[in-house]
Amino acid sequence: MDSKAQEQNWIFVAASAGTRRQSKIRHCLALAILSACTCFVLITKYYDNWQEGLFGAAPQNLDQFQKCSIKNFLDTGLPFLDSASPLPVAEFVERRNQLAEALVADGIDAFLVEPGYTFQYYANISQKDWEVWEPEERPFLMVVQPQSSAQGEISAATTFLAPSFEVERAKLLGMPFEEALAFVPWEEHWNPYETLMEAWHSNSLAGMSGQQGRAPKIMVDEEMRDFIQRGLGENGFDVIGLGGEVERVKQTKSVREIEIVRAVNTGTVEAVRAMRECMYPGLTENQVMNVLDNTLRAAGMEPFFDIVLFDEDASNPHGGTDGSKVLEAETFVLIDVGAHLYGYSSDICRTFFPPFFPKPSSPSEYAALSVDIREKLSVWDTVLEAQNQSMEFLKAGNSAASVDIAARKVITDAGYGEAFTHRVGHGIGIKAHESPYLNKGNLEVILRAGMTFTSEPGIYLVDKFGVRHEDILLVKDDGEPEVLSGIRAKGPWEP
Repeated sequence: MDSKAQEQNWIFVAASAGTRRQSKIRHCLALAILSACTCFVLITKYYDNWQEGLFGAAPQNLDQFQKCSIKNFLDTGLPFLDSASPLPVAEFVERRNQLAEALVADGIDAFLVEPGYTFQYYANISQKDWEVWEPEERPFLMVVQPQSSAQGEISAATTFLAPSFEVERAKLLGMPFEEALAFVPWEEHWNPYETLMEAWHSNSLAGMSGQQGRAPKIMVDEEMRDFIQRGLGENGFDVIGLGGEVERVKQTKSVREIEIVRAVNTGTVEAVRAMRECMYPGLTENQVMNVLDNTLRAAGMEPFFDIVLFDEDASNPHGGTDGSKVLEAETFVLIDVGAHLYGYSSDICRTFFPPFFPKPSSPSEYAALSVDIREKLSVWDTVLEAQNQSMEFLKAGNSAASVDIAARKVITDAGYGEAFTHRVGHGIGIKAHESPYLNKGNLEVILRAGMTFTSEPGIYLVDKFGVRHEDILLVKDDGEPEVLSGIRAKGPWEP
């Protein structure tokens, strides 16, 4: 065959191959278009039904979204608020007396705390209540000491170390005491810690008699700033960190505390559900966050953190992106949010699909879902089972570590062990994160009835999506823990 004939043959072969490739490409494109159209029809039909009244009128803008969310929330009647109320003075008196008994049990002379969460627990004053502008350099300390009656009953004697010019302002705070407040004032040119020691040795502090001859042993917590601890230590106090029975006082919740924790956490879950029903395509993470915050405020709860993450943004448990990712039909939404009510915290998390993405109603519809969606569903179920198993071990007498280990085994057995990157939970009350902490190394802490915890296992697949379920649980004397966040999630369409 001459060269010209060969050239013509190769041109024919190449053209034939090109035609076949084009035919295959057209075939693939046709299938892709058909699949996309099918999905579009299903979603459009579902969205039309939503607009026609299945979920109420679908919002078309942010203002409608906000109104829809708040209306849904208020339409529940807010029954979760019925059993919660502000704490009476007697509750704070009882706490301080329990603290005094714990100090005796631990061999501690006094407990010192500056404004913050622990101060709020014992005297209802937060850091911002005392210093609106910023934590300042002048120490204002609450000193709680045990005192014994003639009958041997132990109670708390409380004194405040305060700058002289701030004593009258401190009296105006309305702290929950039945007796008149006692102060050790210090002038600006004095050493406040030396002033406290002089008051100690002069027996002008109610609980200090009989303590001469040795350094007073005082306990502080993690909120006490370093310069104050050093000042106390340099002026004769034996300073030790929080622990023992003293730490356990705040860990064990009273009936009133439990009801507030129940109210704020159930309310937070219900706010998320109310908001979800109003979501529409095109919303950003930040827009969802703002609407949810305002929905919580409608019931008198004040949000203090709100993490809204879509798909791959949720592969980092606490986010870190700019909140601009846009909501689409198959988006997996992860919301971790906390609010305050009567000084107590919520901390819940839900992972779900938006309401305009149809839930499969038959095996054939499930089989038609994409591989990515089926993976999301599988991971969602795995995380729920991990939470189930954690609850099996959240019982009085078990170690804090056992709860984490139980959840971690489920996730590891499913092949996602390295994707569960944090502890399974923590204590919750005045603070969203309190001790004890439920991690696999916390073998020494034994759970007690009355402790409240989060259980929040998660799986985080980088560049894909993240799933976390979080509920609040009360350790009981016997049996399973009590859920304090209402009804747990049932599925990605029923969070």
